[in-house]
Amino acid sequence: MQWRRFNGEEIHYNILDEVEKTIVNETKNGNKLKVCIGTDSQVTQAVTEFATVIVFVREKRGGFMFISSEKSKQKFTLKERMLNEVSKSIAIAYELCDLLDTYNIDMEIHADINTNPQFKSHGALHEAMGYILSMGFVFKAKPDAFASSYCANKMVQ
Repeated sequence: MQWRRFNGEEIHYNILDEVEKTIVNETKNGNKLKVCIGTDSQVTQAVTEFATVIVFVREKRGGFMFISSEKSKQKFTLKERMLNEVSKSIAIAYELCDLLDTYNIDMEIHADINTNPQFKSHGALHEAMGYILSMGFVFKAKPDAFASSYCANKMVQ
């Protein structure tokens, strides 16, 4: 995966190294961090674009994010697409979890899935929640899933 900052600047280092460098710098500056990971997707014609974000939330001081995007020509049902989003978030969370544990940084995985049964994405809620929780991660869904619903969403629009 190729990562970049919100301003478009590419991250040329391994994402694990860049996250560690970020944690060290932010801690040195007196910031308490929480990391939220989310993925969203957008279908246009025959292409599905996915954006995964690592959001660093500074307690009472805003935040920033790293972004990775990819495109797929594979056709997905809505439920498959939602679970694919969750899978992408879990993959990066799994890669980062030992590092975040080392620095005592809380992490959440945000799923762009509605908790309201009137919405179509709700059909993937139980599977997504089970998948995330079974991996030992904290799960958030709409309306509390800002990393996927707002941050990642802005990267695929």
